[in-house]
Amino acid sequence: MEPTTETSDPPASAAAPDRHDPAVQLRGARLAYGPRPLWEGLDLDVHPGEFLAVLGPNGSGKTSLLRVLLGLQPLSSGTARIAGGPARRGSDRIGYIPQQRSVDPTLTVRGSDLVGLGLDGHHWGVGLRHRRARRQKVARALEAVEATEYARMPLGLLSGGEQQRLRVAQALVSEPDVLLCDEPLLSLDLAHQRNVSRLISRQAQQTGAAVLFVTHEINPVLPLVDRILYLVDGRFRIGTPDEVMTSAALSELYRADVEVARIGGRLVVTGTDEIDHHHVEADAS
Repeated sequence: MEPTTETSDPPASAAAPDRHDPAVQLRGARLAYGPRPLWEGLDLDVHPGEFLAVLGPNGSGKTSLLRVLLGLQPLSSGTARIAGGPARRGSDRIGYIPQQRSVDPTLTVRGSDLVGLGLDGHHWGVGLRHRRARRQKVARALEAVEATEYARMPLGLLSGGEQQRLRVAQALVSEPDVLLCDEPLLSLDLAHQRNVSRLISRQAQQTGAAVLFVTHEINPVLPLVDRILYLVDGRFRIGTPDEVMTSAALSELYRADVEVARIGGRLVVTGTDEIDHHHVEADAS
């Protein structure tokens, strides 16, 4: 079957998406590699200002979902729309925060340079008349994530948490309609996990951006989440944390006995070897 994901570029005069319409919409979405579907029959609406956590074990298709929405991976069938148009590459209406990764200590790219790529990383050069506006937008983004002091510092001299603040600023600088976050808490300590999560949530609330937040660390974001999309072995469950993060719901998804408990303000999930992403018992209060 030919992929039916809509991937054509919208006309240059396309209007901004209506704030009453879903910022992300999947209909009958199926993604498979060969005969094995990662997920199928996925209908999903994510509205402006909504914070959706995407959970599931390794190999369940969480990052692949973001790749579909970024226009990097076609669906096997179904449709995907984001920020008012078909999923496509290079949309400035979409902000993307990648997984935390190590940076060469000798790298001399400055913090402000990294953030600026969120405005013009897919363009050749910046016109003179736009440079002042560009500097102001970068400065506002740095201030929003409390990273102004890193503006002139080389990335190689910053800690992982400081670098991740800059990546958040880079994703937010164009004031996107949708913010896609791929394991933004990976390799961060608990304090930085909380800070980065709150920065993303706060900026999304202020700008009305929809957030899809892929994570293995549920507790740092649990107080911020509106709904959860949980993917397991081709199956999924969508709902509020109280609807999804239950022993009954996860046991049905995993087809195994799973126990969910709150202990001292922490969410703990145990019961199968696949569940390794809820063992970080962070404060959920």
